[in-house]
Amino acid sequence: MKDKKFKLLDIATADMSFEAFGKDLNELFENCALALEEIMTDTRRVEPKKTKEIKLTANNLESLLFDFISELLFYKDTEGLVFSKFSVKISEKKEGYELTAKVKGDIWNREKHEVRTEVKAATYNQMQITKNKQWRAQMVLDV
Repeated sequence: MKDKKFKLLDIATADMSFEAFGKDLNELFENCALALEEIMTDTRRVEPKKTKEIKLTANNLESLLFDFISELLFYKDTEGLVFSKFSVKISEKKEGYELTAKVKGDIWNREKHEVRTEVKAATYNQMQITKNKQWRAQMVLDV
């Protein structure tokens, strides 16, 4: 059986939520980004033509995830970009965490990219990041 990357959850009525998984924090954040983009469109149809580099710091993992997802939504809202490929590196620093990422995608095209759900913003509502055998994140998105 192929490892599960994420699943959609039914925990918020007017919002969309997901649970993502990863063997480490890097993969977890990559799968959170994939979940976000899959909620909006079919990422298999998004060609990795344009690359954006993201660098963020935060005091804790929840804030780092919130900021990362918000950054992806910022590119969608300002440049019309949707993404399909994610390479994330997270390192622990003295006062929190640092994320560097390369994300690849293309400009949204209604004729090419399936319209699923318009995501407006990330939220902290019911956000969780935990580690047992693997890393797990739960997040609610405002739609």
